[in-house]
Amino acid sequence: MTLRRWMWIFVAIALGSFALAGAGRWLLQWPDETVGLWVGIGAGYLLGAGLFLLMPRWWRQHCDDMYAQPAGRRYIRALWPIMIGYSLTLFASIWFIKRGVESVPLRALLAVLPVIPLAMMMGAALRYLREIDELQRRIETESIGIASLLVSLLYFAGGLLQKAEVIDIDAGVAMIWVFPLLAAIYGIAKMRLTKRYL
Repeated sequence: MTLRRWMWIFVAIALGSFALAGAGRWLLQWPDETVGLWVGIGAGYLLGAGLFLLMPRWWRQHCDDMYAQPAGRRYIRALWPIMIGYSLTLFASIWFIKRGVESVPLRALLAVLPVIPLAMMMGAALRYLREIDELQRRIETESIGIASLLVSLLYFAGGLLQKAEVIDIDAGVAMIWVFPLLAAIYGIAKMRLTKRYL
């Protein structure tokens, strides 16, 4: 039942984002790019909700069992407000920077604003890691290790290809995609390792 609850949390955040976009468009007369930002945030959460439906039944059952335990419940309770905070800080960061903040220190502070909820999410994940049993901790740490090594290798290979002028990727875009790639590869590795160990 836990993954279904997560899916509905994602749907609720997506609907809230779409509602903000609609209110911004028709009531507040926001510019198109601001409305588009909220539509994009909502679409991202909606896509995430859809991905929950693609997960195999055994994985959904495993997650339900894991997150029914006290450590899992605390982790879930900590995460969903952080996700809302991330969406709000991401919006605020982009919105203020696009308004042309002149002060470099203030612009730097606004640029890294979304890192705060991500750091809070990592803190919640570390608390969860300390509270789970040995086998689950092994699965988690191996998954984190696999994700870190693969993303580092990919980033290094991308840098070499960039220097050889085989590809041309904006460095800022590449840096932004490191964390989502880590999260995605971690999730895939965790599924594979869970199937192997359990």
